[in-house]
Amino acid sequence: MTRIIKYVFTDILRNKIVLGYTAFLLLISLSVFTLEDNTSKGILSLLNIILIIVPLVSIIFSTTYIYNSAEFIELLVSQPLKRKHIWSSLFTGLAGSLSCSFFIGAGLPILFFAPAAIGLIMTAMGLLLSIIFVAIAMLAAVMTRDKAKGIGISIFLWLYFSLLFDGIILFILFQFQDYPLEKFMIIASACNPIDLSRILILLKMDISALMGFTGAVFRDFFGTQPGLAIAFLVLGLWVMVTFWLSLRKFNRKDL
Repeated sequence: MTRIIKYVFTDILRNKIVLGYTAFLLLISLSVFTLEDNTSKGILSLLNIILIIVPLVSIIFSTTYIYNSAEFIELLVSQPLKRKHIWSSLFTGLAGSLSCSFFIGAGLPILFFAPAAIGLIMTAMGLLLSIIFVAIAMLAAVMTRDKAKGIGISIFLWLYFSLLFDGIILFILFQFQDYPLEKFMIIASACNPIDLSRILILLKMDISALMGFTGAVFRDFFGTQPGLAIAFLVLGLWVMVTFWLSLRKFNRKDL
């Protein structure tokens, strides 16, 4: 299992796309912080990069990698190895390499220029989003043999979490604005890792007042230590549950 993880990890880190991804994040991060005198402005400028680009690259690259490694996976399955060990090794290698790429490209500049709590929470969210969307990509890839269809599912899931979900929530809020929806908004935010990450970052920047009534609701819940712990627990569940579903599907799949 360790040898498979090492092979996948090193193979991905040598990939030109991953190297370009790391260089892109590093260039953008350094440019943002060096051009802005205010660290908060730099953090806000990087916010969309972390919430949009990081999940997109993680899910598309991971889905493509799984399909391109089909023959390698079949070879491993033919060996006296348990399927759960093979799938866990692939996940660990993918998640570890993309997380390492994000940390070098964006995490280190963020921690250097914004070493306070906001820097730590932003780096943590970027790492968690990388891992979560690797797990989602593996679930999408194991659902179908068709590479084009699998990548299409991944792109749709990214669009749903990054764009469509917010539109659906806004529609519900406008339709039922006369009803108390505080608990609903908290539960709904937990159903989208990108939204939950955005909320935690904005709350640490102390600009939740700009979010109006919803900001006050989120601050009262996620702004407390128990609320922050619950948020990280939910993000952890996103990783575990999604990976478990993909593992279950892989164990039953006829290769």
